[in-house]
Amino acid sequence: MDTLKAIHTRRSIRAYQDKPVDQQLVEEIIGAAMMAPSAGNARPWQFIVLDDPAILQAIPRIHPHGAMAAEAPLAIVICGDTSLEKYPGNWIADCSAATQNLLLAAHACGLGGVWTGLYPEEDRIQGFRQLLGLPESVVPLALIPVGYPVRPGTRQDRYEAAKIHRNGW
Repeated sequence: MDTLKAIHTRRSIRAYQDKPVDQQLVEEIIGAAMMAPSAGNARPWQFIVLDDPAILQAIPRIHPHGAMAAEAPLAIVICGDTSLEKYPGNWIADCSAATQNLLLAAHACGLGGVWTGLYPEEDRIQGFRQLLGLPESVVPLALIPVGYPVRPGTRQDRYEAAKIHRNGW
């Protein structure tokens, strides 16, 4: 799938087939996430692959919009590791770029996922810290349930000319 097609056809997928995701695909999409740009090339990300059904079932209790995780074959938590930053505070943008890469790579591989926000919601951060035993320097940014979509997304045109400005406001 070419890049523009992947961007234009990727959708947030919340319903998954009852089919496992091969470990090689998981490594492929995380590898794509790790190709994201980062401030000072610090790459301050950490990834936690969740495929234990008991952990996936616990997610809806700590995330009000995380019900689909309990039905997904796996989920990936993208975290910022503040101990790896060269420029403090940039972990958010860096890990967001990695998250978008992961979502696009998943789509290109025939998978679906949905960006489920954790940061900056303190209750979600603490819930995931406790659930996953995260060290203090590691902040969970996003939870991405991943699986084969029940229904693939379709292309939508979201271009809005009114939001484009040239050489100033």
